[in-house]
Amino acid sequence: MTSRALDVLGAFDTGHPRLSLSEVAARSGTPVTTAHRLLAELVAWGALARRDDGRYEIGQRLWELGLLAPVHLELRQVAAPFLLDVHTATRDAVHLAVREDTTALYVERISGKRAVPTVSQVGSRLPLHATAVGKVLLASAPDDVVHRVLRAPTRETPYTVVDPRRLTRDLVDVRRSGWARTAEQMSLGAAAVAVPVTVERAGGLVVVAALGIVVPAHRRDLGRLAPLLQVAARGIGRAVGAAEQAR
Repeated sequence: MTSRALDVLGAFDTGHPRLSLSEVAARSGTPVTTAHRLLAELVAWGALARRDDGRYEIGQRLWELGLLAPVHLELRQVAAPFLLDVHTATRDAVHLAVREDTTALYVERISGKRAVPTVSQVGSRLPLHATAVGKVLLASAPDDVVHRVLRAPTRETPYTVVDPRRLTRDLVDVRRSGWARTAEQMSLGAAAVAVPVTVERAGGLVVVAALGIVVPAHRRDLGRLAPLLQVAARGIGRAVGAAEQAR
């Protein structure tokens, strides 16, 4: 029953934050009667909440538990001031992401009224090949992850790069230059720049996250944003390293 309850919770994602009973059953592959019982138990515990319209959404208790995950608790805490510095200097949307298998998981984001609307939110999982932070994370990923991404890249917009050979060249460029850029590959009207956040560990420098900024697609000075991000990324890396040593 634990696995079925997890299947029910897994039916919710950023594209499906609110679901009806029948939708939960269909997306989780669970019989309707079983889904109904599990939903009632999850609501009673606080993992889910039932809305007035009868649909379900993630509950506050599950959200509170999620904030205890190290990727949220430590990384967000040490990175937040640096993201705020970048946002204050640019007034553009700034975000921090980590790799979760073949997706970029967004763990922090700072935006404002002037920022370009984006599909990325805290908790979003977006394709590695279609985002600037994703390409940075993919460039340092194990070979098996790279192969799986290149085997079946999805086309998110008409401008998404899906040719494996061109994606491979993009990753080579990221490793050489130390930063990635995209233009309307995930969101129309938006371009992005991202750099790696690295931490010194026993085996050398390790990429633990990617720091990115989203700007209007017509901007022509994307290269000038990379140094600003790199300064902030170095600060985050030092703070994370200090926190790890303190533990």
